Amino acid sequence: MNPFLVGLFAPVIATLMFRNSKNGKKRGVPVEVGGEPGYAVRNYRFAEPVETHWEGVLTLAELFEQSCKRFAYMPLFGSRKLIASEMEVTPDGRSFEKLHLGDYEWLSYGEAFKAVCNFSSGLVQIGHRKGERVAIFSDTRAEWQIALQGCFRRSITVVTIYASLGEEALCHSLNETEVTTVICGRKELKKLIDISGQLDTVNCVIYLNDEGIPNEVSLAKKNTSWKVASFEEVQILGRENSVDADMPASSDVAVIMYTSGSTGLPKGVMMTHRNVLSTVSAVMTIVPELGKKDIYLAYLPLAHILELAAEAVMVAAGCAIGYGSPLTLTDTSNKIKNGTKGDASALRPTLMTAVPAILDRVRDGVRKKVDTKGGIAKKLFDVAYGRRLAAINGSWFGAWGLEKILWDILVFRKVRAILGGHIRFLLSGGAPLSGDTQRFINICLGAPIGQGYGLTETCAGGSFSEYDDTSVGRVGAPLSCSYVKLIDWPEGGYLITDLPMPRGEIIIGGPNVTAGYFKNEEKTNESYKVDERGMRWFYTGDIGRFHPDGCLEIIDRKKDIVKLQHGEYVSLGKVEAALSVSPYVDNIMVHADPFNSYCVALVVAARSAIENWASNQGITYSSFSELCQRQDTVKEVLGSLQKAAKEARLQKFEIPAKIILLPEPWTPESGLVTAALKLKREVIRKAFADDLASLYA
Repeated sequence: MNPFLVGLFAPVIATLMFRNSKNGKKRGVPVEVGGEPGYAVRNYRFAEPVETHWEGVLTLAELFEQSCKRFAYMPLFGSRKLIASEMEVTPDGRSFEKLHLGDYEWLSYGEAFKAVCNFSSGLVQIGHRKGERVAIFSDTRAEWQIALQGCFRRSITVVTIYASLGEEALCHSLNETEVTTVICGRKELKKLIDISGQLDTVNCVIYLNDEGIPNEVSLAKKNTSWKVASFEEVQILGRENSVDADMPASSDVAVIMYTSGSTGLPKGVMMTHRNVLSTVSAVMTIVPELGKKDIYLAYLPLAHILELAAEAVMVAAGCAIGYGSPLTLTDTSNKIKNGTKGDASALRPTLMTAVPAILDRVRDGVRKKVDTKGGIAKKLFDVAYGRRLAAINGSWFGAWGLEKILWDILVFRKVRAILGGHIRFLLSGGAPLSGDTQRFINICLGAPIGQGYGLTETCAGGSFSEYDDTSVGRVGAPLSCSYVKLIDWPEGGYLITDLPMPRGEIIIGGPNVTAGYFKNEEKTNESYKVDERGMRWFYTGDIGRFHPDGCLEIIDRKKDIVKLQHGEYVSLGKVEAALSVSPYVDNIMVHADPFNSYCVALVVAARSAIENWASNQGITYSSFSELCQRQDTVKEVLGSLQKAAKEARLQKFEIPAKIILLPEPWTPESGLVTAALKLKREVIRKAFADDLASLYA
């Protein structure tokens, strides 16, 4: 065929295929289930929920061992050695630690399995007894997984704790689960020493060898009665005194995972091996051609079920896992020394997992860089993005075929280099991703985003969008391990009889639904129910609707709805998502007082964007804090929020009438957001009570 004709008709053919796949494919189908009345949907490929993808594999320990034997000589765990650390002082007097990191060094599957077996035997040698629990209190790293799998081979239940957890929540988690052994890094060991007098059952600490940790080890030995040993010492003990494995049953509790505590003290979710394995089995059917050629960049907290499940999937498929951190992710990350490669550049991954807050920051970072460059570079980017956006939206005359390749080479290749240049699939979960961010990441990275929906209580299982689903704002059809049902919530006005789509509270049923909250029967009975057929359901509190093709969309949350003085309902999360697209917003919390007729907002200022605006306006200031307090700055940001609200078609009563601009970012360390960067509303309300009161004065 004439090449010219191929180039001419390719956009038309692609558009028709796109529209047919978008409108014609059923991804989820209705299913009859037990329990209270509702509208239930299952995955179109599986009539019954899937429990395991592998014959004879019923636990996470068996899955790990199977992969280590099958892929023995393939790389599994990759880590970077710290070459040097130094402090840099900025012109305004602030100090930042900068790291010089080496290349990735690898453990093969076979070597990792030996390390796991040695650590497992070592636990016996240091006196950890059967029935006692181990807590892992550390940032994400290879030793975290080795310790986890080592515990599994002794049928030990592992308590996972976010490294950013505050003292009160940390004490609560360790004491409630009666942990006897804690595995931790340097900064976590320091926290443990500070609260040692409040810990009831801890008698042994295994520390990971970090720079400077001897100081903390000396303090622990001097000020506590704990047995203190290094990770390496435990492995050596195990290597020299090998013990046969004591493997768990599928019904045994593998992990007690403490939630990040966005609404008070964290709750411990009890996950059996069966629960987690069913989610892992389901995700294996979603990612296309997952296998030995893939490299996964791990940097989210392993104490978060999204990361724990994702890494289990990678191990099952024979992928390589390279460990990094959010602060060393890219060449321009806060902790990367100038001239040192970030984790993504050094690893060149093909797969990544991300939460929406991180993808929002990638989007904002790219946009800010483009806006700062200005001129022809900005015009070229805007044209390229507009042409590709038209194609993704189904236009016959968007950039397809050769034109798409041209824009990829001229414009988007530089953006893709930020994350190593080889990403072929992104898994996003934790919360719904905005349509704007999803399109932006898809176009700029050239990789589909698998948008998932699940909770700690469902082992991250719920729904997941397939790689060929290019729609935005949805979280896909039910995973093959789950049934997803909507039930009426009349108080909020959401009914399964609503047109054009059924709406209601989302409940999830299947083998991935966990056993409940540890030592918290009241909360367990509130949120979990077993129907007459024996199916276990979790009541999420989220509001969703099903599209005709069986895909789910999250549209609201029961807890985030506030009734204003005159009877209008404001969905705080929905408003925050709409306003967060403003370039001046780093983070935002909308607040609504039921005794007033309007809502207000605390806005964490996006420093770079606001300083650029001030520079263009010729505004002088002595500090960023002073700039944020200026009335003209607040007026500019409020105007930007109102513009974003108008574009999102928010009602007048949903738009914050007043705001306070905050100069300091909200981080997990500050205690104002969770490790997954979700708002801790009650904590923020208490911390800024006077500011919020002043907005209603």
